[in-house]
Amino acid sequence: MVAKTLFGFEELLEKELTQLGALYVKKGVRSVSFSGDKGFMYKANLALRTAIKILKPIHTFKVRDEKELYDKIYAIPWENHLKPTGTLAVDATIHSDLFSHSLFIAQKTKDAIVDRFRETSGQRPNVDLKFPDLKINVRIDRNQCTVSLDSSGESLHKRGYKLATNIAPINEVLAAGLILLSGWDGQSDFMDPMCGSGTIPIEAAMIACNIPPNLMRKEFAFERWQDWDVELFEKIEESLLKKTRDFHHNIFAYDKAPSAVRKAQDNIKNAQLDDFITVKHEDFFKTQKGGDSKLHMVFNPPYGERLDIDMQAFYKDIGDTLKQNYPGTDAWFITSNLDALKHVGLRPSRKIQLFNAKLESRLVKYIMYEGSKKGKYMN
Repeated sequence: MVAKTLFGFEELLEKELTQLGALYVKKGVRSVSFSGDKGFMYKANLALRTAIKILKPIHTFKVRDEKELYDKIYAIPWENHLKPTGTLAVDATIHSDLFSHSLFIAQKTKDAIVDRFRETSGQRPNVDLKFPDLKINVRIDRNQCTVSLDSSGESLHKRGYKLATNIAPINEVLAAGLILLSGWDGQSDFMDPMCGSGTIPIEAAMIACNIPPNLMRKEFAFERWQDWDVELFEKIEESLLKKTRDFHHNIFAYDKAPSAVRKAQDNIKNAQLDDFITVKHEDFFKTQKGGDSKLHMVFNPPYGERLDIDMQAFYKDIGDTLKQNYPGTDAWFITSNLDALKHVGLRPSRKIQLFNAKLESRLVKYIMYEGSKKGKYMN
């Protein structure tokens, strides 16, 4: 199988798969390949935090032109995967000089499948882009074509706990990846001082308690497959739930917009995590750290892409607030505004290149030492 992910998360996903018990785990670009049985495919969809999709390749062949593509797709025994009266959807990705249009490749694939059914059974499946019985992925890399079944359906970042979002919500897979990259393990207090609709605190609580991220999803694509095994799925779900753990620290979520605070509270309650997360209506720049215990901070400040603010002053305020009011804190944040980083006024101890949607971004870490108002920092 192949698990797809975001750029920069390949190692995290490789580690997640290995810990989950996958075999032959091999890192690619924005993807990790692995082996496992049907139960493991269910488990991967339920439990992986940094995967966007789990694909199950069923055929690989060489292809030089569209006629050869059509013939080889036609030759696949599709009746093993779909009823003649079922529905399908095809998406294609292309990295090849031989073919230029992914939509055309998807159309050609669909034609070959439909024609096979029509000629062998007299009936034909219909296309349903929203809720197909079978979602098919075609990938052409140079002259190599891989046909896969998409076991996830909608992207796995759609966890199912969000009732409401703000102007610039952070993708749940991105949020989980940032927290994992920051090294947070649930052994200290956690804070998101600009929490928006609550995605980062929710993902942090699920990591701390080892709660599978996709328990609340309404549906996975494999539930419409002919070999869907509901008993096996429930058994996998149960075994994952037995591995949840207690969390003995606090998670704080602040936002200065009352509407964001309300949305965060609704989403946190919906995720059944309100016992672990405290949401407050606060302006981060007017706050200070409470107590002496270690604080781990991860947040997603505005980039100026969709929210209109004075970037220079805003990022200077982030640096000043951390330096003056948050000793004993490891602070991590992501930004695509690389110029604005210069105004923080602190030297990051780490910088990791990532992408937020299509925006090139940096995840940066600042270590604020205990007992120092000047804020010493080191690599």
